[in-house]
Amino acid sequence: MNTPDAETGGVGATTGETPADAAVVVPIIDAASSAACLRSLGRRGIPTVAVSEQRTAPALRSKFCEEVVKIPDPNERLDAYAEVLRSLAGRSDVRTVIPVREEDVYVLAKHREQFAEEVATPWPGLETLRNVQDRVRLFDAAESADVARPKTATLDEWDDWDREAIVKPRYTVRATEYLESEARAPDESRSQHSSTRFLTPGTEPDRDELVAEMGHVPLVQEYVPDSDEYAFFALYDEGDPVATFQHRQRRGYKYSGGPSAFRESVDIPALDSAGRRLLAELDWHGLAMVEFLRNPETGDFELMEINPRFWTSLPFTVQAGVNFPYYYWQMAGGNPPEREPDYEVGTASHLLRGELLHLYSILFEDYPLVKRPSFAESVRDVGASLVAHPRFDYLGLSDPMPAVQDLKNVGSELLTGRKSGRSR
Repeated sequence: MNTPDAETGGVGATTGETPADAAVVVPIIDAASSAACLRSLGRRGIPTVAVSEQRTAPALRSKFCEEVVKIPDPNERLDAYAEVLRSLAGRSDVRTVIPVREEDVYVLAKHREQFAEEVATPWPGLETLRNVQDRVRLFDAAESADVARPKTATLDEWDDWDREAIVKPRYTVRATEYLESEARAPDESRSQHSSTRFLTPGTEPDRDELVAEMGHVPLVQEYVPDSDEYAFFALYDEGDPVATFQHRQRRGYKYSGGPSAFRESVDIPALDSAGRRLLAELDWHGLAMVEFLRNPETGDFELMEINPRFWTSLPFTVQAGVNFPYYYWQMAGGNPPEREPDYEVGTASHLLRGELLHLYSILFEDYPLVKRPSFAESVRDVGASLVAHPRFDYLGLSDPMPAVQDLKNVGSELLTGRKSGRSR
């Protein structure tokens, strides 16, 4: 295999020198994607090295979590976190690293040349990643790919304050490489945790407050009311799809949306086409969750964002028949599946913590542009769906402890009033 350069390389130069049962480095965060990776690989006898700055992440309680390495918190010391990953990549028994959060893929892309000297690199280079983690560039790519999107502009460019709109960060990681117009020290790349803010029509928000909160000039985006959320999931190898999947989100962490609490598998040609056109325009390499809202008036799938790493609903994707962690491991070894795998349409699953947080949001949170659902009806809907679709992200008799830990964590969050900051 050829050694990749910083932007266009393949899966890595050292794959042929790495043992067939080589380990995969898996960052462990407080989301079900980490547990899904450990379970998927562990059940096939593939070793994993769990790396985490946390003590209560559910995946750390999995029976498939064998080796754990403590790491610096990337929210506080991103460069130190990168050094630990590079050190682990230098081990002779490690094949690759899996990204499960935006910071992971940013670090991997930024240092792709150095990682490629040691391990396979099934992720994009930094310039390609920037086209996704900078939403202005992403929406430019969507326009070129003829993919629908809501009206979007930077806060300084937006002038229609009578329109229903939301404010969101422009960047998913506030990287020094991305912040061209803002003076920042070279070591100030950091996580981006500011959430979406719903605006009151007819009222212009405080620009200085929003910039101070988000660390840059954010985006204003037209609000699409009464829309359904959909996602196109993919693993790409140098612009070619290795595996794809689709789901419709039925409930999110919040009654306004957010990460998925209950979802079902779908197979919609228009959704598939939009996802593929956009990833082809980006000449994508690696993982991608392409998020869309379906406009109720036009029926168009309108782009929201791309998450260039594993997603929180990954356990459901695997349960439905598309085993992305295993395909990622195969691709890192230069042996991806020969054809895109099929999956079962119409299956559904839950994240129990997400269902609890959804009900909590109805009782205690307020979103100005979103109609609050009936709490009683929502409880009935959640209960009925749990009976009809008894499939869960964490809960499983063969590996029960991650589910126990996750429910303990959400109980602690609700009691202390802390809000979940999980990625999608």
